[in-house]
Parts: sequence; C-alpha cells; structure tokens
Amino acid sequence: MNSSQSASRALPQRLLIANRSVVAARIMRAAQALGMETVVIHSPVDATLPYVSQASAAYELPGNSPMESYLNQDAILNIAAISGADAIHPGYGFLAENAEFARRVTNAGLCFIGPHPSWLERLGEKTGARRFMQKLGMPQTASSDILPNDLEVVRANARSIGYPVLIKPAAGGGGIGMVPIYDEEELGNAWSSAQSIAKRNFGEASLYLEKLVQKPRHIEFQFLADRYGNVAALYERDCSVQRRNQKVLEETRAPGLPTEVLDQMAERLREILSQTGYDVIGTVEMLYTPEDGFCFLEVNTRLQVEHAVTEQLTGTDIVSAQIRLAAGQHLSEVLPSHPVAQGHSIQARIYAEDPRRFIPSPGSLSCFDMPEMEGIRVETGYAAGCEVPRFYDPLLAKIIATGKDRAEAISRLQAALRATRVEGVKTNIPFVLRSLDDPDYQVGMLDVEIVGRILSRPETVAESSSPHS
Repeated sequence: MNSSQSASRALPQRLLIANRSVVAARIMRAAQALGMETVVIHSPVDATLPYVSQASAAYELPGNSPMESYLNQDAILNIAAISGADAIHPGYGFLAENAEFARRVTNAGLCFIGPHPSWLERLGEKTGARRFMQKLGMPQTASSDILPNDLEVVRANARSIGYPVLIKPAAGGGGIGMVPIYDEEELGNAWSSAQSIAKRNFGEASLYLEKLVQKPRHIEFQFLADRYGNVAALYERDCSVQRRNQKVLEETRAPGLPTEVLDQMAERLREILSQTGYDVIGTVEMLYTPEDGFCFLEVNTRLQVEHAVTEQLTGTDIVSAQIRLAAGQHLSEVLPSHPVAQGHSIQARIYAEDPRRFIPSPGSLSCFDMPEMEGIRVETGYAAGCEVPRFYDPLLAKIIATGKDRAEAISRLQAALRATRVEGVKTNIPFVLRSLDDPDYQVGMLDVEIVGRILSRPETVAESSSPHS
C-alpha cells in the first residue's frame, strides 16, 4: 500500500439484503463468509424461501406486489433502522440502480453496497449515461432523450432516428420493458405496454428510443474499482443468446473474437472509468458488429446476474469484492494481483416459464433437484415446497459450467441440465438445451438474433419429449 492510501477500512457488521431469491442467497453467502451478520426482507409469499431462515434476522414486508415489497423504500429503510443494519446491498433489479434510494441509504448513515449515489444519478438513467459516455469519445447509436407521454413526439423521434428502433426504460435493466419496433403502426400499443412494464418493475415509467442495430453481438465488460481512482478490468462476457431482450446464456471469454481486440476495449474503458473516478462495481455493455466494431450501449451500476461466469474464469469473488470496496477498502487489498483468465465458463438462466411461449409459469415446486457434478456451480434461492410467485421475475436458478475449454463447458452444462429435475412448474430447460445443441451456438456464431434462428429450426424428438417441458 502506497503512502497515499490509508489503513484498511473496517467492514460493516450487519448487512441488510434488499432483494430476494437467487441474488439474496448469493449475497448472504458472501456476507457470511466475510463474518457479517445478515438481515433479509421478504414479502409474505417469499417467507418460506430457504435463505430466509438462514439469516441472522428476517423481516416481512407489507405486501406481495413489487411496490409494496422490494420497491418499498420506506419499509426497507425502516427495517434497516430497527434491525440495527449498518449497510444495505441492493442486489440487481428492484432498487439496485435507484439513485434516490442509494442517497437515502447514505443519508441514514448506512453503507450502500454499490457506487456512490452520484454515479447512479449520472449513469443509472440510461439517456444520461449515453450523453456522458459520448462526451468521453465512446461510439454509440442514435437515440432520443427521455420522451414525454405524447405519441406524436414519440413518432417524430422514431422517424428522426430511423426504423427499426428499440423502446427502452430509462431506469431499467435486465432487458425488462425493451421492445423492438419495426414500423410506425406498432409504436402506440408498444409504448403504452412498455410504460406499464417499466413502472411495475422499476417504479419509474420513463422511456426513450434507441436505434436497433441489426444482428450485433452483446459484449459486456466487468470492472471493479475503489474509492481512490483505481480500476480493474475483469475481462468480458458474451451475452448474445437472448429471448425478448432477456439474457439466457452468458459466457466468458467471448468466443470467436480476438483476445487482443477485447483486451484493448477493456483497457480503453478501464482508463475512462479511472479518469472519471468511478467506484465499486460496474459493467459497460456494448454492441459489436464486424463492420462497425464496438458501440456503447449502457453502464450497469450494480452486480450483474451473470457475474458468476467471471468469478469462475478468474477465481475472484465479485460479491465479496463489491462489499469490501463499498466499505472503503483499496483495490490492492481486494485484488492483490490482476486475475488471470483460465478455462471457459457458461451460465444458463433457469426460469419458471413455458419453454415455447416464454410466459411465466408460477406454482408450487413439488420437486426441485439441482445437479451436483464436476465443473458445475448452482445459484438458487428456492427449494422443493417453495412457491414461485406471479409477482416477480421467474428466475429459479443459475447453472454455471466451467471447463478447460468451451467444448468441455458446453458438454458439462448439457449434462447438468439433463440431470436437473423441476416439477410443479414448467421451465425453459428444453429451450436452453436446444440452444446449446444448435449448430450456430456450437461453433460460436453468436449474435442477438440467434434465438430466432434456433426457434425457426425443427425440434428433435428428444427435445419435444423432454420431461422438463
């Protein structure tokens, strides 16, 4: 540690986890490994999720809807006060990128486990982030500012950008509420629907338009940073396999792209974040085409759902690092040396949903048997007997396969998915298996339209008779 660095900061003692299910269980494991007590919050329907009983303390929220529960800032902050929590981890989704909530947490004298609230204000709102990064020289597609609820103004902006366009929530994330629009006739109904989805999921209905790039790859770069201007790049992830703008398969390193091209972009972004003083954790999402190279999409000022593949690649506990950096520890303490990429890792998101229509499938889990196999890691917040509610994102689990190379990782993930048993709800496992077996996916020919190509091909007999469907 150099002379400009102070002594290591003490970690919080009691962490409130302001989220649910898979991410809540993941944060709890990291916090407990750091010796911290944990406080969980839960809606009434989530009371029986297994991690709830494993926390130091658990408090029930006023209702089951997102606004009554995990978006209820007043209730969460009140629980933090009465529980004696000295830090809050927002996870991902819900309030994770809500600048007002982060500010209220810090004003209450608590440690917010994430970037400083000013960064959420600057980058958490997507149109502001685009303007900020454009000033720093990052190439990007045409887009609008936040638009009023006036369809004539929306139509004028869409015509100015040029179809096809993408409707996006300004305060959103995770692909929720994003709607591709190919002509003006689709715009009115889609705009109203996207507003409702954004309001329900993020507590904020603001939308904007962005030019829809044809057949890009979705590449994102993971960063960790301390409060003192030091930033580390932890390689990239390819997240191109998406259905309805929701990622399904994520992997690292990105197949089929030269590592020098990826590393150069990672270093360019690292320098930008370092110069601006960005802190704690962040992911810069980019679109990539061979013709135009990288194009800035957005910055996620939070933990990503797909962080585990980077953990597997580098041996870095990203959640633990996020907590330590938010508490004021130095990057050189958290990452004494730069992690080296080893092997290949792929994550499959397992959803309670119809594998053909991709609509949620809520219900009671009469069987929930996750695989225990070499090279397989499972992240979940559920167990047999739990209820999968209709109120929230239907993510059941994440299954992460790691191998010496991509072929081994694919093979291990396929075996793990075939060994998974879920009953009581439908799951997307047949679709994920179909994707992994697709010839384009097998050779790494990835772009955000690959799912459309996969679904256009005939299903095999084995797929159509899968016990998971």
